[in-house]
Parts: sequence; C-alpha cells; structure tokens
Amino acid sequence: MGQIYIVIFAPQSLRDLEAIVRFISLHAGGETAERLGKQLVEKSLSLRSLPERGRIVPETGLPYREIIYRSYRVIYRLNGDNIEIVRFWHAARGVPEIDSDEFGRGDPQHGI
Repeated sequence: MGQIYIVIFAPQSLRDLEAIVRFISLHAGGETAERLGKQLVEKSLSLRSLPERGRIVPETGLPYREIIYRSYRVIYRLNGDNIEIVRFWHAARGVPEIDSDEFGRGDPQHGI
C-alpha cells in the first residue's frame, strides 16, 4: 500500500465551498446543494492515496494541481505529506485566483 497523505483545506477553500453550497441551494434546493458540497469534499479526500493524478494547473504551473468534478476545479498543492486544498473554482469563472500566502500554515483544525 502506498503513502497516505493528509488533506488540509485552506480557509479560502472552505469559503469557496460555503459559497457554492449557498448558490446551489438558492437555485436547486438545499438537498442538491448539500449533496454537491459533500461530493466536492469526497473528491478532495480521494487525493489522499494518489495526489499526483491531478493535472498541473495550466494557468499557474507547479506547484498547483487540479482535479475536475462536474464544472468545478479542485485546486491543490502538495506540501510534504500534506495535500493543501487551495480553491474550489467553477470553470465558467475563468482563471482561478490563487493567493499563495492565504493558506493557513499549521492550522490542524482543517486537516482531515
């Protein structure tokens, strides 16, 4: 069995997730929104066992990678034994805005 990484959600990624769920809830209902939110988290957590499977984000290059789920880009980077989820970004929004200094270093409450 290969290495298992720890997935950590940056504060901005959590704000993104809340905004996505809120938006979907207004347009498709709370149950649909909650299901999508959980699916995005599950996709993020799936990176624990094979984080290199995500492609390099074309607009930024390394260290950022992404996996796509439906219309959303799950943008992350590897940092030692951690996978840092940086943004959840809807593809229709264009180039993802990434503030590399925004990630809360040493914030164990957001690690999973």
